[in-house]
Amino acid sequence: MRAWIDRDGCISCGLCPTICPEVFRMADDGLAEVYVDEVPEDFKDTAQEAAESCPVSVIHIEDD
Repeated sequence: MRAWIDRDGCISCGLCPTICPEVFRMADDGLAEVYVDEVPEDFKDTAQEAAESCPVSVIHIEDD
């Protein structure tokens, strides 16, 4: 499973790293970013929760 963010639409709310810090973090430019190549098995549910909770729906989760 891979996660990616359409950073052009990110509003820097910080919700995704709050929900799933194992996959998401706030970058130096203030926008959220995915910092793992593959979502770890143990965190797939929380990564999906972060995507579903994004207020601007810019987080995408794809199964490999």
